[in-house]
This record gives sequence, structure tokens and C-alpha cells, in this order.
Amino acid sequence: MEQPISVTRSNFNDWMVPVFAPANFIPVRGEGSRIWDQENKEYIDFAGGIAVNALGHAHPVAVNALTEQAKKLWHVGNGYTNEPVLRLAKQLTENTFADKVFFCNSGAEANEAALKLARKVGLDSGVAGKCGIVAFKNAFHGRTLFTVSAGGQPKYSQDFAPLPNGINHVAFNDLDAAKAVINEQTCAVIVEPIQGEGGVIPADIEFLKGLRALCDEFGALLIFDEVQTGVGRTGSLYAYMNTGVIPDVLTTAKALGGGFPVGAMLTTDKYAPHFSVGTHGTTYGGNPLASAVAGAVFEFINTPEVLEGVKHRHQYFLDALNTLNAEYQIFEEIRGQGLLIGCVLKAEYAGKAKDITTWAGEEGLLALIAGPDVVRFTPSLIIPEQDIDEGIARLKRALAKLAK
Repeated sequence: MEQPISVTRSNFNDWMVPVFAPANFIPVRGEGSRIWDQENKEYIDFAGGIAVNALGHAHPVAVNALTEQAKKLWHVGNGYTNEPVLRLAKQLTENTFADKVFFCNSGAEANEAALKLARKVGLDSGVAGKCGIVAFKNAFHGRTLFTVSAGGQPKYSQDFAPLPNGINHVAFNDLDAAKAVINEQTCAVIVEPIQGEGGVIPADIEFLKGLRALCDEFGALLIFDEVQTGVGRTGSLYAYMNTGVIPDVLTTAKALGGGFPVGAMLTTDKYAPHFSVGTHGTTYGGNPLASAVAGAVFEFINTPEVLEGVKHRHQYFLDALNTLNAEYQIFEEIRGQGLLIGCVLKAEYAGKAKDITTWAGEEGLLALIAGPDVVRFTPSLIIPEQDIDEGIARLKRALAKLAK
């Protein structure tokens, strides 16, 4: 067998479309919440593949599900169904508000399906012009043309005009602003229970309740984008369960496959039939490999032990970060739920989040940003306390560099 081709970080610049600026090292192996690069340097993983690696790296539950399914059936196309996808659909519908599921490969595709469903429901309503979508400033819903238009961050959409129209953006957590634009022509309101990319900003409960009431009043679908908050991330199976508000549509991806690409749109029997045969589709969505892994990961996470463990780890993280901040006075606020944590920089350190994550990488810690002023942590839901301690120690060394 031939040796695999030798590659280095500089090859990224040679061969890859430059939409990313990856770190200067290449991770090659992971176990639990630690990874190693080409030089065998070890890192603590507080990034979790951007809230994806819910069980860390190479967890036996995911590995076994993948290898067992890989020996049986990989892909059959959407002219056939398969056993793993039906079992996964049952798990999702049994454990949420939903009656029906559409499977795809990513969060963007799940949101694309949700927005298309809402437009179809609006069309079928018989109300003329019922196609308006209300979304929120600073939101992030994906990178397709439709989802990037729904996202409330012009830096991601302005270069791709003309954009799909009929989308109104108002301030997040401002119910009066939403009231001013939601009307009979609105087919959907799409909202993140916690804005992830936008800075780890939780939605106020009263804001979400108000949106639910407005959607009921005007016959619009309430879509919860739970791509980042779903599958145990907040300490509940889904973040809507913390709010007392039940959406009409929920999108989920990231942690659902624990690292294997899979997404889903969940909805009710009231709205699912508007997507009849041929109205929407996907080649890979719901394939046996993804479904088998997601089913195993979902089953493992959806237990009191794991979900309570997330809440416990949240407090553990918070205490450690507050102790650190008492010494360095760098963070204005630490916010979020469960293991979706955002550390907001003080004004004098504005724009330095990326510097902190770069220095953290030098110290052997993987961390994220959520905008230029927020350092974000989305580690494995089962990260051991000793790894949290070690990661915080490495973060401390990075913060010491900033303080200088």
C-alpha cells in the first residue's frame, strides 16, 4: 500500500478556496476532549468542532454505530427508506413536540427546508402575499443564499445580491420591534433561543412568548433555529424546553451526529403535509450512515445523567472563569447556558477575541470566537473536570499575554 501524500498547513493556501483562515497547526488525532497535531502537540478542546463534537473525539458509542452500519448499508437514495432513519425519526418525535421529521446534511439545509416550508404554508393559506419572513439582527442561520439572507449579519450576505426578498430584520429581544412588522403577510418568524454566532445572547423568555402569541394571531410559523443549542447543549435536550414556548418548526444539526454530518427539520402534523412528494428533497439526507450515528449519539445524550452533567459542568466552568476573571479583569460578562458559554470582553479589549483564541492555541487550547468581542466555548458535553481545569490553566496563560 502506498504511503499517504505528505501535507502541511501551507498546502491549504496552495489548494483550497480561501474562505477559511485555519490555525497554523493541523490536528490529526483526537480522544475525548484532547487532540494532537502533526507534531504530536496536545490540545484541550473547548471548541468541540463549533458545538458539534458532543461526545468529544472517537467516542466508542459513535465509532461503534458508524463501523457497524458501514458493514451493512451506506446509501440508497431517496427512492427507498432505511431502518436507521426510521428509528432516528421515532427518537426525535417521541422526545420533542414534533410529529414529523425531514432529514438533511447540515444546519443550513435544515433552515432552508424550514423557510421553504413556511413559504409553502403561506402560499397554501390563500392569503395574498403571505410570504414575509421576520428574522433578527445579528442572527446566523447558515450560508445558503436563503439562509444567509435570513441571517441578520450583512457582512455574510451583502456580497451576494440580489438576495431573496421579503425578509425583515428587527432587533433581537425587542418585542415591540417585532410587533411592528409581523402581520397577515408574515408566513414565518425565525429565531435562535440563544444567538450563537451573534455573541452567545440568550433570548428573553417574554420575548419568545410574545413571538409565539404574534405567530398565533397572524397565522405564521414560529421557527426555532436550534442548530447550535440542540441535543443537550444547554442542559436540556432542546433549548425550547427551557422556555415554555413550543415552536411549529425546529431545526437541529451540529451535535446531532456528534461529528458526522446530519441535520433535521422537525414539525407537526399540521404543517408537514404542505411538503408533498416532490416539493423538497435531498440526495444524502437521512442516509443510513448518518442516521445510525445520530441515533446512537442522541440516545446517549438523552439521559438524565448526561443532561444533568451539562448543567453541573456549566457551573464548574463559570466558577473557574470567574476566578480567572477576578485576577485578570478582562471579561465584562460571562453568559450562555449549559456548555454554550460566551465571555464578553471589556471595552478596553474590544476586538481582541481572535487574538485570545490564537494565543490559547499556542498554549494548547482550542477555543472559539462569537464576533470580535466574545470568546466562546462549546466543548464536549461530557468533558472531564480535569480537562476543564487544564484548559482553564492554558487559557490563563493566554490571558496573561493579553494583559501584558
